[in-house]
Amino acid sequence: MMPDASPEHTELIAVDAITVVNPRIRNQKAFDGIVANIAELGLKRPITVAARKDDESDGLTYELVCGQGRLEAFKVLKQDKIPAVVITASSEDCLVMSLVENLARRQHHSLDLLRDIKRLKDSGYSEREIGAKTQLSSKYVHGVIRLLESHEHRLLRAVESGRIPVSVAVDIAEADDVGVQTVLRQAYESKVLRGGRLMAAKRLVETRKQFGKGRGASDKRSRTNLSVETLLRTYQNDVEKKKILLRKAGATRSEIMFLTQSLKTLLSDENFVTLLRAEGLSNIPKTIADRLTRINGAMT
Repeated sequence: MMPDASPEHTELIAVDAITVVNPRIRNQKAFDGIVANIAELGLKRPITVAARKDDESDGLTYELVCGQGRLEAFKVLKQDKIPAVVITASSEDCLVMSLVENLARRQHHSLDLLRDIKRLKDSGYSEREIGAKTQLSSKYVHGVIRLLESHEHRLLRAVESGRIPVSVAVDIAEADDVGVQTVLRQAYESKVLRGGRLMAAKRLVETRKQFGKGRGASDKRSRTNLSVETLLRTYQNDVEKKKILLRKAGATRSEIMFLTQSLKTLLSDENFVTLLRAEGLSNIPKTIADRLTRINGAMT
């Protein structure tokens, strides 16, 4: 349920009098579209703000509830005032409304969601209350809070960079070594992680397993307490990776030799050479010509 907040009226508010208490990281391309749309068609929907008394000036200031993109667009367009619906609501209620507003969008920045849930928790809301207000499951809210409070720096950086979704990061943080592999498999099967993103997630899991959660005391302890078995496993993994690279290099070399020898055989056929000339393909790239020359030299 949304917190109680009754709309009062719509009026023109000075943009400089509005404070964004819960700022969002914005996609520049999407923001440019907002600016262009407002410049051409005007503001279709007013922003929402909550009025606050300014003790110093005996006037009013305003906290933004929703409409950060529209407010920033007005600033870019050098507009002094913006239409706003003024409501009566506490700062906590404004935070909840802002969070729910962003959850209702198809796309929102994952770290914004994590940070807002943590702020609600710090404001005294229980995990069940946060779940009810945000329409998220209590289990998911618990996982998000654990991710932040457990200082999962590596997972948080991966979420921030877009390498893994926040839901997968939470599942990894909750899982043991065997469970992590199940998380990755399910993410692959559900098409959440594919291709390069899946490989990046696997590398992240391996790094986290060997060196800890990231920067912080827990990470330092992990680096200090590396066991002989861990070092041996790391060495064996590195050796195995090098063996794979050597096998791939050998296979590639064999393919190149086969193709070069095949081309040499074809070029010794006068009918094939005549066909190439007729098609205007008689010139051979220098790299290939040099390789053919080396083969001829080795055979003589």
